[in-house]
Amino acid sequence: MAEQRRLNPLLASLSVLLVATWLGLPFLRVAPNRLVSGQPVYLSSILQGVSWLLLCLALAGLFVAALMAAYRWSRLWCALVLVLSSALIPGSLWCAANHASALAHGGMVMTRTSFGSGFWIGLVLLTFLATTALQQLKARPVLRLMVGLALLISVSAMVVSGAVGELSLFKEYAQRKDDFSALLARHLEIVGLTFLFTVCIGLPLGWLAHAQAKVGRALLPVLNLVQTIPSIALFGLLMAPLAWLAASVPALGLAGISGVGLAPALIALTLYGLLPVVRGVLAGLQQVSNTMRDAATALGLTPYQMLTHVEWPLALPVILGGLRTAAVASVGLAAVTALIGAGGLGSILFEGLFSNAQDLVLLGVLPIVALGMLVDALFKWLISLARHKARA
Repeated sequence: MAEQRRLNPLLASLSVLLVATWLGLPFLRVAPNRLVSGQPVYLSSILQGVSWLLLCLALAGLFVAALMAAYRWSRLWCALVLVLSSALIPGSLWCAANHASALAHGGMVMTRTSFGSGFWIGLVLLTFLATTALQQLKARPVLRLMVGLALLISVSAMVVSGAVGELSLFKEYAQRKDDFSALLARHLEIVGLTFLFTVCIGLPLGWLAHAQAKVGRALLPVLNLVQTIPSIALFGLLMAPLAWLAASVPALGLAGISGVGLAPALIALTLYGLLPVVRGVLAGLQQVSNTMRDAATALGLTPYQMLTHVEWPLALPVILGGLRTAAVASVGLAAVTALIGAGGLGSILFEGLFSNAQDLVLLGVLPIVALGMLVDALFKWLISLARHKARA
């Protein structure tokens, strides 16, 4: 019965979708310049001879292993799914880069080779296959970290070696290499300062909402109302008051406060981040049982000692969950602040949108997605540590 409960056709379904995607959707698009969508190029026309045979063998092996893992579960089949799906991720990038290099060396230097829908959907399916295999293997964080590092090293090696330099996305990066580093640093600055202000304001407000029920009943509707305001509208609401303050108080203007730039961006993002943090603190402290509080009181703990030694440690996993939501949201919302002159990766994103350059949009989007996933993984690890310590 225990074996039967572990049966899951998800792996086999994902492998079938992967084969259909790579055979039926354009893997690449080739265009004479960055502003044209280009002609579709299918994977079957890119690979020939030995490379085509290796791909067919890898896909067949992945499908068989996924099928066996679904209907005759064993660690061996799941491990094989993990290895093959992980290997095909850098393998698909190599196929795209190899075709782009062949076009460039064939005299089509100005040609733009972009990733097609088949590449992106296949990448998502491969990621799902690898993560599902890790879940079914009940992999420890060390194994997950090793898989992630292996993928990062393999992809980074291709980037550093210049093997992917002829792809349109990396051509856009090469043209903006210096600006990209500065914009990435600015994006990290916005996210870091927002998170700092959110923590410094949200944690005390959450504790106050728990300690004083009236404060909680008054505070939560206000924070809920802030969430309903679109980000662009909130930026607009902040511009006039901040510009007036900067003009009225010269010291504020000298400190960098103005209607555009970093100040309204930080204020708006901090306001958006307060609700999940306050709710996390409130929910975490409310879940601490009265039995624990009575035991702490019987031991002679003061209210401050009870808060720091009993309530906060027990509530920490839930509080970290609220901080996780706020941090991941700020990574994405920070891109919108480029519209009011705050800078960051959103500058590249909107430049690509306004010029109808798809790869330039991706150059701004992909680092934001990667940063969000990194922040999310970090908080998941912190939450698991907090739960372990709370149980101990």
